[in-house]
This record gives sequence, C-alpha cells and structure tokens, in this order.
Amino acid sequence: MADQDESTPVFQIQRMYLKDLSLEQPNSPQILLEQQQPQVDINLAMAAGNIAEGIFEVSVTATVTTKLKDKTLFLIEAKQAGIFEIRNVPEDQLQGILSIVCPQMIYPYLRAIVSDVCTRAGFPPIMLTEVNFQAMFEAQQAQQNGNGSGILTSAN
Repeated sequence: MADQDESTPVFQIQRMYLKDLSLEQPNSPQILLEQQQPQVDINLAMAAGNIAEGIFEVSVTATVTTKLKDKTLFLIEAKQAGIFEIRNVPEDQLQGILSIVCPQMIYPYLRAIVSDVCTRAGFPPIMLTEVNFQAMFEAQQAQQNGNGSGILTSAN
C-alpha cells in the first residue's frame, strides 16, 4: 500500500462550495420600470492555492454587471470553489490540472448560481457561456513565456 501511495497519481474532489456571493441593485426600484435592453458585462477570474500537502483550493469568480445607459441595473459577484486532492502528479502537469481540469469542474456550478441569482432578483436569467479553460491557460502561459508556447498543447 505504501508503494501505491508514493507512485499512483491521485485526483479527487474533496468538496465543492459557494465561497462568496453578492447582489447589488443600486438603482432599484426606479430603474426596474425601464423597458430597454441592458448592456451586460461579464468578467471571469480564477485562483488556485495549496492549502495542505497535496490539497488545493481552486476558485472561479464571475462578475456580472448590467447597465441601462450609465446606471447600474444589477451587479452579481459569485465565487465558486472546490477543494481537490492532487498527489503524485509531475510538477509540469500540476499547473495544467489546477488551471484547466479543476475550473472545468467548478464552472457549471457557478453558471447555475449566476442564473439562479438573476431569476431570484427578478430579472431574466443570464446564462454564462462555455469557457475554454485550456485556451485561457495556454494564452496565460504564452504571455508569461513571451514566446507563444505553453506547457500544454491543443489541437485547435
């Protein structure tokens, strides 16, 4: 059993959880009487950190801002996180797992939360589009390396 623990790669989800959630409607109720189509701006951010030996927390944050003209209709910020056990994985593959695999598992939960909060706030649901976390990771690696090559390759 000890040999297996030292050499067998381990990847397990320990927990998925909503880490942070906020909704603001600074111009309600007056702005709710407007009948125009709002402008929607969506920003995503990811973070990963080691919280114990072989245990990592990965989070994906969505910030959704909707405006009518220059007034904010609503602002949602949701951070969905997961705790993952990752052991016996080569160091050159670990960053890809934390930046691609884990966020891909977290993101569907985040999409559901944003949609649900919109509905509960009295607005039509906003469906976050699918995200290619591998492309995001490769772009980040290329930017850091300054030469366009990343650790992982894709089939474009």
